[in-house]
Amino acid sequence: FKYIFCVYELLKKQLSILEEAEGGFDQFTRSYRSFGVHRQSDNSLFFKEWAPAAEALFLTGEFNNWNKFSHPYTKKEFGKWELIVPPKHDNSPAVGHNTKLKVLVHTKDGERLYRISPWAKYVTREEKSVIYDWVHWDPPQLYSHIHPRPKKPTSLRIYEAHVGIASPEPKIASYTNFTHNVLPRIKDLGYNCIQLMAIMEHAYYASFGYQITSFFAASSRYGTPEELKQLIDVAHSMGIVVLLDVVHSHASKNTEDGLNRFDGSDSCFFHSPPRGEHLMWDSRLFNYSSWEVLRFLLSNLRWWMEEYRFDGFRFDGVTSMLYHHHGIGTGFSGDYSEYFGLQVDEDSLVYLMLANHILHTLYPDCITVAEDVSGMPALCRRVEEGGLGFDYRLAMAIPDKWIQILKEFKDEDWNMGNIVHTLTNRRYGEKCIAYAESHDQALVGDKTLAFWLMDKEMYTNMSTLIPMSSITDRGMQLHKMIRLLTHGLGGEGYLNFMGNEFGHPEWLDFPREGNNQSYHYARRQFNLLDTDHLRYRQLYAFDRDMNRTEDKYGWLAAPPAFISAKHEGDKVIVFDRANVLFIFNFHPDKSFQDYRVGVEAPGKYKIKLDSDEVLYGGHGRLDHNTEFFTEPTPFNGRCNSVMVNNFPRDTFDSSKVVLLNVSES
Repeated sequence: FKYIFCVYELLKKQLSILEEAEGGFDQFTRSYRSFGVHRQSDNSLFFKEWAPAAEALFLTGEFNNWNKFSHPYTKKEFGKWELIVPPKHDNSPAVGHNTKLKVLVHTKDGERLYRISPWAKYVTREEKSVIYDWVHWDPPQLYSHIHPRPKKPTSLRIYEAHVGIASPEPKIASYTNFTHNVLPRIKDLGYNCIQLMAIMEHAYYASFGYQITSFFAASSRYGTPEELKQLIDVAHSMGIVVLLDVVHSHASKNTEDGLNRFDGSDSCFFHSPPRGEHLMWDSRLFNYSSWEVLRFLLSNLRWWMEEYRFDGFRFDGVTSMLYHHHGIGTGFSGDYSEYFGLQVDEDSLVYLMLANHILHTLYPDCITVAEDVSGMPALCRRVEEGGLGFDYRLAMAIPDKWIQILKEFKDEDWNMGNIVHTLTNRRYGEKCIAYAESHDQALVGDKTLAFWLMDKEMYTNMSTLIPMSSITDRGMQLHKMIRLLTHGLGGEGYLNFMGNEFGHPEWLDFPREGNNQSYHYARRQFNLLDTDHLRYRQLYAFDRDMNRTEDKYGWLAAPPAFISAKHEGDKVIVFDRANVLFIFNFHPDKSFQDYRVGVEAPGKYKIKLDSDEVLYGGHGRLDHNTEFFTEPTPFNGRCNSVMVNNFPRDTFDSSKVVLLNVSES
């Protein structure tokens, strides 16, 4: 508690200094309005940069025929540089929309370095070029948002998506394609939140968007900034909130089109090596104690919220930020000594607290999610309580557990208690996003759950025109059961990576030298859903109805479930949450009749979701008109119980999950 109090005092001190030096965080976080380039009311252009180690700065570009010295910046205090370029004789701006620019940095060692402004709002790359160019973005007509932001969802159901791969075609897909072709599917599936990956500009497509070069630029490979704004606006019209996958944990090592050595020094935005380098990621690490770095990063968050109207952020690489060791070669047992000590990077800790405090103060409905594998205590508690202020953390142990089970255990050896423990092992009072798999499991070198379950049968036995093989049958049923068990028990939010909801048949591999720059695996085959006789439609339908059922009963927003049974012999898991009774039978060859399960709320129960429905690729053996009446017989820690008497005895394909809900009548 003393440690938490000290860190909170550091935060209050930082806020006090912000108030004194900058007039408060509101003005400070709008620094994107002065840095970079801005057109003034008289059509002159104002340029401003921070380059503390530079000897001189010049602006060059198409507007002055790439003259190196005609437009020098003026040096100001604290490493700032400013330049005013007057309008042309006809009063039009000297630098036109969609023209190229460079900052020419003269170093103290006599080097001349061509750089992109760190505040550049649009960068593009010529087809045969490796380096990105800074392009002045000042269109005659800016996109005007029509629809208000939706309210923060009570139950968060996240669709993790990548614009570039969101098409069956072997190419980089566009913002417009996503708007017209993918958003309607997401809405139909019942997801109320999209987490967009790889939006912040990254020079290397295969980095999956995690090696950022231009922090204020929306990736031009998918289209224009205005098209991204339209995508978000249309999502808002559907009642869907949109999160940005933000990377403030590190930056690309690129120099000509990145932040690295912007002013010629080995520091500037980063710590000097070795502290300023991440050895495993081969990237640069920010100096969170630097005033100008705080200005840059906090303004970056504000920019995405204001300019594009994102609704929040999924912060990538939080574990790396929190510790000087970055989590490398470190196991976390949960002992408090691992989280409070000299290994913790307090500058980074305060930055994250500051970011969350500012975001939630300015935007009460803002959602922030932390990707942290360490289990840092109070990560998702309010900063006023000494927490870091995140709304949710990703439950990263859950997908690892499912992959381990499928890799290492026979069906009859699944441990119900171990599964339940993994799904419920989270810090009390801190919300988690549960997921069976994310983009990590889709990447080449790993396998999706569908591939672990069905492997090559996904290419040969997914047609409803032929009988299911035992492998496909098992895979179909477990794919649904794993998802719903994770959805119901694993957290206060749920996440799915695009395409995995219907058991996407191939992994994800971006074009690179190792695959001859192929786009074959850098796409999502939504076309499979448009073929009536393929079983992918059945998995899609189950995912859709699972989300719609949650939307109706709200178990994600309810208190944690009460687990009344985790029977190792029967391979049965039973729990109730939000007045919904979940019954799972994972036994590979045994079904049950007259099976008693405990339940708290008395009354009449009816089937609301059944994985054995024909619609979902099941066998349709349960009568949905059956009514189940509770008895005042305490059982397994619950005040009442109900006899489930129509699970047919059959082979593996009888394994199922059934949701019963108290009759609304």
